[in-house]
Amino acid sequence: MDFKIKKDLVFFDVETTGLNVLKDRIIQIALIKYKKNTPEPEELQMLINPGIPISEESMKIHKITPADVANKPTFIQVAKQLYNFIGDADMAGYNSNRFDLPMLMEEFHRAGFDFNIDNRLLIDVQRIFYKMEPRTLKAAYRFYCDEDLSNAHDALADVRATVEVLKGQLKKYENQDFEDENGLIVEKPIQNDMERIHQFTNDLTQIDVTQRLKYNDKGEMVFNFGKYINQKVVDVIKMEKQYYHWILEKDFSVQVKNALRKLVKEHDLKV
Repeated sequence: MDFKIKKDLVFFDVETTGLNVLKDRIIQIALIKYKKNTPEPEELQMLINPGIPISEESMKIHKITPADVANKPTFIQVAKQLYNFIGDADMAGYNSNRFDLPMLMEEFHRAGFDFNIDNRLLIDVQRIFYKMEPRTLKAAYRFYCDEDLSNAHDALADVRATVEVLKGQLKKYENQDFEDENGLIVEKPIQNDMERIHQFTNDLTQIDVTQRLKYNDKGEMVFNFGKYINQKVVDVIKMEKQYYHWILEKDFSVQVKNALRKLVKEHDLKV
């Protein structure tokens, strides 16, 4: 299928040192450029030396190490090549509007290039997916039970529908393996075993539903927000007791506050 385009269209993706659009940097970029009335697209990809450390979490995902980019050019050194390759093209990607595009704009800005998107069409394929395959209970009921849900948003009708959806999921996926985005295979995770389903569908590193606290790779509680992000909660409280009291007094969830109280008691911290 040929795309019907009025000007160039560039699909792109970036791998980065982390997920902070303002502070992290691009370490790999790939672009495929479609031109009007040109049969073959043009491709460009490169590794980039970010000039800052690559987070352990990111390396687990993209497998790009500091050694891989040590002798590669910086973004400033390749900015003009990338800027010229993209030109005035429209931009497309997967979750690109929320992450890849803002990240690229920040990098161009630091390199002294004004990468303006005001006159570009932005095609985020993820948004098509989410809009056309809605994740509502009504859509799930139709998909798994092959029926339309009547009385939607009546509490009891919704609960009954949820029961039937789970039954449909257990039947549909009972012999199906799951492969995540990193190629890790989980064998038949959807079984008639509630503990197994809980472990598969929940992020067990998260401590509270507001995602303010989490466990690091060593199973230690760390902050997941603010100035002490990724720092051990125990160490922060020892260093700055007032921060502990600030959290207890501010608008944080009861889960967060109780988790901190429990931690203080377990470690016999003087607060």
